[in-house]
Amino acid sequence: MNFKTIITVAGIALASTAAIAQGDKVKVGMITTLSGGGAGLGIDVRDGFMLAVKQAGDANLEVIVEDDQRKPEIAVQLADRMIQSDDVDVLTGIIWSNLAMAVVPSATAQGKFYLSPNAGPSALAGKGCNPNYFNVAWQNDNLHEAAGGYANTAGFENIFILAPNYPAGQDALTGFKRMYKGDLAGEVFTQLGQKDYASELAQIRASGADSIFFFLPGGMGISFLKQYADSGIDLPVVGPAFSFDQGILQAVGDAAMGVKNTSQWNKDIDNPANAAFVASFQAEYGRLPSLYASQGFDTANLLLSAMKKADINDADAFRAALEAADFDSVRGKFSFSANHHPIQDIYVREVIKEGDVYTNKIIGVALSDQSNVYVDECKM
Repeated sequence: MNFKTIITVAGIALASTAAIAQGDKVKVGMITTLSGGGAGLGIDVRDGFMLAVKQAGDANLEVIVEDDQRKPEIAVQLADRMIQSDDVDVLTGIIWSNLAMAVVPSATAQGKFYLSPNAGPSALAGKGCNPNYFNVAWQNDNLHEAAGGYANTAGFENIFILAPNYPAGQDALTGFKRMYKGDLAGEVFTQLGQKDYASELAQIRASGADSIFFFLPGGMGISFLKQYADSGIDLPVVGPAFSFDQGILQAVGDAAMGVKNTSQWNKDIDNPANAAFVASFQAEYGRLPSLYASQGFDTANLLLSAMKKADINDADAFRAALEAADFDSVRGKFSFSANHHPIQDIYVREVIKEGDVYTNKIIGVALSDQSNVYVDECKM
């Protein structure tokens, strides 16, 4: 039995036990990375989303889940099939910005809603924005802007920066440089999916840098941090949460201790919705939730909040219901800017150890009520 069938059967089971809500059914197509490099990110988004679906018990919501294998061509094939054969109303789930760029413009052009639980490329925030596209996580630049601001307050004056050469990596370094005021000892784009960083570490060693900023999500970050720890280079490191999130930390271990990173979410944000989410996620899956899990959870709850207010067949009303963002976000304050990207606080976290578990704690606010710089480019 494949995962798509499991989700469909689960939907039937809900229909037999839950009270039937008003309005037509909403069919969701989730395309995310469930195998290969970066699978942990997609699994967390899926698990967070499905936890919210389970808690809601809404028989009018059906979810189809498929694995994009982190390949744009697979993601496009899945989206085409979901739109043309499965007749989905909403698409979601994509982790990687290059896959989002391959899928989102076509999906929204066909009148489908796309709710992003992760990828937020600048091209979809500015001139390429669309009334049916909502990002529930962040605009790609945001966490890196916060890291640049933190680098200033930490006194870093000659930093070496690196990221993978794909849309999110390009946005990452752009966002960091927008806020950082010091000099650059070096700027390097790595290959997406790269695992060997001997060349980059040699460049860092020879650069005269006083610090390092890197954005390397998933397995890339694990590889880099392990190799960095073995390199003998002793420079302070700062980065976004993607390089220091829950799943990554367990694989890296002591090499990440004390590192400062930026995030719009952490398990210790003090509000009832977050406390309940962290506890229920641990109870359901036997692990702490990650940033990605929190984004999947919020994405599902945004969708569910719109379903309570409007019929999916009335696109204008449903869009307005999404724009209202009338749900209890695990982040606390949450609203959408005019280009349908979040306005939210972004925090500085520090990697710590609680018992045998590596995790993060919030040590301060990096940016308050942060929107994004592309709002004025969006004409919709």
